[in-house]
Amino acid sequence: MLAKIADFYEDEVDMTVNALTTLLEPLMMVFLGGTVGFLLVCMYLPIFKLVTVIT
Repeated sequence: MLAKIADFYEDEVDMTVNALTTLLEPLMMVFLGGTVGFLLVCMYLPIFKLVTVIT
């Protein structure tokens, strides 16, 4: 009886974890994309400002 209950809860936890990771993956991608984009802008903005000062 306890083995059946353990199997049931194990399946329930597996389904919940799979659903959570499925929902979390797009959010992580957007967060990482935003972070990389922000760092890219922070690196190139001073170069562009320097070019405008020179000309």
